[in-house]
Amino acid sequence: MNISEKKAIIILLIITAVAAFFRLWQINTIPPGLYPDEAINGNDALTSLQNRNFKIFYPDNNGREGLFIWLIALSFWLFKPSIWALKIVPSIFGILTVFGLYLLTKELFCQYRQNQARCLALLASFFLAISFWHTNFSRIGFRAVLTPFFLTFGFYFLFKGFRLKKYFSLIVSGIFLGSGFYTYISYRFVVFLLAIALIGWQTIYKKQKQEKQLLRYAFCLLVSIFITALPIGIYFLKNPDQFIGRASGVSILSQKNPIYAFGKSLIFHIAMFNFHGDGNWRHNFAGRPELFWLIGILFLIGFAVSIKELIYSTKKKNYLLSTTFLLLLGWFFIMLSPGFLSAEGIPHSLRVIGVIPAVYIFAALGGYWLFEKINIFFQTKQQKIFLYACLLILLFLTAYVQFDKYFFRWAKKPEVKNAFAQNYVKIGNFLNLLPDDVQKYVIVNQGGVPVPFPNGIPMPAQTPMFIERIKFGQNRAIYILPNNLNKIKINKNQEIIIVPLQADPNLLNSLKQKFKKGNIFKEKNATFFKI
Repeated sequence: MNISEKKAIIILLIITAVAAFFRLWQINTIPPGLYPDEAINGNDALTSLQNRNFKIFYPDNNGREGLFIWLIALSFWLFKPSIWALKIVPSIFGILTVFGLYLLTKELFCQYRQNQARCLALLASFFLAISFWHTNFSRIGFRAVLTPFFLTFGFYFLFKGFRLKKYFSLIVSGIFLGSGFYTYISYRFVVFLLAIALIGWQTIYKKQKQEKQLLRYAFCLLVSIFITALPIGIYFLKNPDQFIGRASGVSILSQKNPIYAFGKSLIFHIAMFNFHGDGNWRHNFAGRPELFWLIGILFLIGFAVSIKELIYSTKKKNYLLSTTFLLLLGWFFIMLSPGFLSAEGIPHSLRVIGVIPAVYIFAALGGYWLFEKINIFFQTKQQKIFLYACLLILLFLTAYVQFDKYFFRWAKKPEVKNAFAQNYVKIGNFLNLLPDDVQKYVIVNQGGVPVPFPNGIPMPAQTPMFIERIKFGQNRAIYILPNNLNKIKINKNQEIIIVPLQADPNLLNSLKQKFKKGNIFKEKNATFFKI
């Protein structure tokens, strides 16, 4: 298939438009609700804007790197606070990652014929554009979606800089790779991937007898990374207990039999692509493979092709090509490591989100390899047209199946509404409808990590708090625990509404016994106690 540069740009624009549609359509309502882990990012962004205090690291909720919260704050400043303004941030970075994967794939395979490199790059970006896995995390207010973005652009500029011997590209690469340390804990495995890339380029420059020049380029890259990542590095030196955070609690080392836990987790994570995926409805169509079956087959073919090409190119001393395949294979196993080194919630598609770019490059390699095998049987112009038409139909059907899977079959599942705490959003909306002169209490009768703001209340309260704050700029309701009902103050001249996060009959009966004049009411959005 012959694709000119002009045609490739047009196709890339179409793919980017598809990616944008998948990541932006009905962003206000799909996924339904707002999970507390998303809401706390919004609350911290609001607080940072109000106090003009933007932190390198936000220690609440097991600790979160600050970059994503800064970006949400910027979105709130530009568009005013809302659920949409929160979710547009991961959506934009998801779209940019699709574009970045085209650049990276084309750069990695530039030693091939330009036409072949373009085809591979377009295939990889298309598969990513319609990916349920990446689309889902591009529509959720989690910081992890920044990981594939910074990896993709970081290694694109790294390979471009070393290949063209451009200091500027290497400095930009260092900025991207260094910025990634402000995103998500699993990103830190990039240091091992960076070592693989440098070893590969050291081999290339050694063959060219330019090792001294390599040292200058590598020094420029590493200094750029170091300066960019220095603030968060200093923070962790001062707060070493926060460097690992929750990872220590879910590590295989915390298990009674770490070797067995490692083996089990490794098998589960290897199998997640084609056989049985993440069982969390928030992360996946629970239990389904992470890859659509056709893309999953192409991924396996591409993985096998990559191993073969690595061996062949090494024997032929084509070190540029061997470095490419060494990077891809290293990328797969290194960025999968946060998954198989953990024992909780396995397989865990969020922890291994950094593996996504490599997975879809493998799928593109598999797709192109299969196309070349089939193409030889179609010789005439009419046969070629028929083949290309069949391929376009197949790609369109694949995109439609993924669209249907996410927006209709997955999004309408009641399990998804529960996974994203839709009832908490409804409670927040109910509170917002109440007049100012009504005294409002929310009983947080759901467990979770306690958050200092406000007063050590568990995480589930973050969602209705955020819904309140985006309308009024502050919380009008008072949030209390079930064992603190004595904090409810009765004022004869003021109506009191008490809303439990979970409509527990025992709790409601306790309220009835304590406040004899009150009654239980049920509305579409909330069950509440009124005095």
